[in-house]
Amino acid sequence: MPVAHPHFPMQTFRVATYNIHKGVQGLGPVRRLEIHNIGHAIEQLDADVVCLQEVRKGHRKEEKYFKRWPELPQADFLAPEGYEAIYKTNAVTAHGEHGNALLSRWPVLMHQHEDMSDHRLEQRGLLHVQVQVQDRMVHVIVVHLGLIPASRIRQITQVLAFIQREIPDEAPVLVAGDFNDWGSRVGKMMQAAGLHEWQQPRAWTYPSRLPIVQLDHVYARGLRPTGLMVPHGRIWRQMSDHLPLLAEFQWD
Repeated sequence: MPVAHPHFPMQTFRVATYNIHKGVQGLGPVRRLEIHNIGHAIEQLDADVVCLQEVRKGHRKEEKYFKRWPELPQADFLAPEGYEAIYKTNAVTAHGEHGNALLSRWPVLMHQHEDMSDHRLEQRGLLHVQVQVQDRMVHVIVVHLGLIPASRIRQITQVLAFIQREIPDEAPVLVAGDFNDWGSRVGKMMQAAGLHEWQQPRAWTYPSRLPIVQLDHVYARGLRPTGLMVPHGRIWRQMSDHLPLLAEFQWD
């Protein structure tokens, strides 16, 4: 874990967001377990904070099907050595549950969850984690927005209301995750609220085999965006239907 030193302040803060598709790719009898590869990939990202979506806490059917299914919940299994894992359930299904997670290289001070389900067919939620980065307190919100455009607008309105209600105005804030937005309205709402991301060049993350759109974003307040990176290559394409997004920030 990094050690704070008053004479050598941290300059760059690296945040990754990744929809891991529950650690499984493919359908039916040809589906394959990718959670072990995803664990190695997360280590390679070397991010200070990793925001994950579609993370399984458990799934009784898949645990029986795959012989190498991890004994630990996926968030704990994926956390590199020295990282703390925080997980909260969004959706409960017939055989298990899944939700958002955050892996932090820095100490976690508190965390909470708020339901964001807009209708009964999609269970969604936000995960709010406060992280201590040297002498700074950083608030990180992990989201996975809905598939229906109107739902996403209501959910972003809820996220912004949550920030206004729960987070001090002067505190650095990051909102990261799978926004499921093929347009620009959500981004404009975030920018109007003072949350910004790196704009150029655009970073396509979906679908992983032939990315044509950026569904995954990291927006910030109190941190200045300095770059985005999306890893490419065969191994990255096969692990999930999304590619991970790695964003870099500097302190305002």
